[in-house]
Amino acid sequence: MAVHNIVVIGASYAGLGTAHYLLRHTIPALEKANSTTKYKLTLISAATHFYHKIGAPRFLASPDLIPLSKAFLPISDGFKRYDEDHFELVIGTATALDEAEKTITVSDTYGSASPRTVTYSTIVLATGSSSESPLWSIPGSHEDTIASLKAMQSALPNAETVVIAGGGPAGIETAGEIASLFPQIDITLLSGGDRLLTRLRPVIGAAAETQASALGVKVVHNLKVTSTSRTGSQTTVALSDGTSRTVDIYIDATGVRPNSAFLPRSWLTEKGYVITKDNTSLRGPADGVYAIGDVAGYSLGGALDIIDAVRPLCFTIFADLAGPNAGDVKPQRFKQTVTETQLIPIGPKGGVGSVFGWRVPSFVVWAIKSRDYMIGKVPGTVNGNDYVKA
Repeated sequence: MAVHNIVVIGASYAGLGTAHYLLRHTIPALEKANSTTKYKLTLISAATHFYHKIGAPRFLASPDLIPLSKAFLPISDGFKRYDEDHFELVIGTATALDEAEKTITVSDTYGSASPRTVTYSTIVLATGSSSESPLWSIPGSHEDTIASLKAMQSALPNAETVVIAGGGPAGIETAGEIASLFPQIDITLLSGGDRLLTRLRPVIGAAAETQASALGVKVVHNLKVTSTSRTGSQTTVALSDGTSRTVDIYIDATGVRPNSAFLPRSWLTEKGYVITKDNTSLRGPADGVYAIGDVAGYSLGGALDIIDAVRPLCFTIFADLAGPNAGDVKPQRFKQTVTETQLIPIGPKGGVGSVFGWRVPSFVVWAIKSRDYMIGKVPGTVNGNDYVKA
């Protein structure tokens, strides 16, 4: 019997959701539609553990608020229900892709094994994005990220000065968490532009600045970090106005880059994101290629661009592979939420935000996110609980 291998690269929010939906719903439907073909899903993950990076601002501030054991969960545990004929987890980093041969070179993250080759029939690119700092994502081993978080937790109680670069959610949330726990620290937040939270309307960015200032954070606009250098335990930060500062702790929260360096250049936009030819179906730059989440060209970087896309993407894959045998299945199309939706905690008691264009009060931010950074949802994310129903 012919075997069709669906490969999903990436095992963060987008990759996990897509893999679970395909295994639970799409593959059984495909095997019913095409009885002469067996379908298997191979999930490639650079790390053995899922990281709930949404909660990083609180994780780094203190070991006492949320245990790191709740933030990092083994990916394999979430896929024990699937038989080996239909599922394989490959731990390693995708380092090259041969479009003609339909192969992916996967290098061992831990450097203890030779690279292996994975052949794909269909591929879903869910590799996400990376940041300069290992605090916000897993650069390789999850143990490296845990070590970075623990190092920050140890350094903060003795710090007198902190500079945070980045006026987006990561920067402002981190400033709020540190200021709430360590009011004695001199904290400076460099927005890098003329205001905070540029994806939200100016009045919300201004409210965020007011709340941060009330906690003692000094917000400085139109000033960027151009370079840094370490001297002992301190960091010297060179600034765009020609000055420099030496501080106890420097935190880079300036943004992300897509994890797409291993892909053919013809598949990517100028900025390195995977081309999505049709943003309602999420088909990618070539036949049998699909993209979802932060690495995809359609994405604005928000959680809804993953949550709202999983089912439509999997329907597209089913329709493309089943062909005339798809039957009378109701089409699902991705409809992007373009109204502002973002919640930004500023300390553990609240924050600012907007939901579907409606500005929400601080207590709503607390109830949804600031209270515990949604840590209770982590096991369900790994287990695919949001995709039990088709």
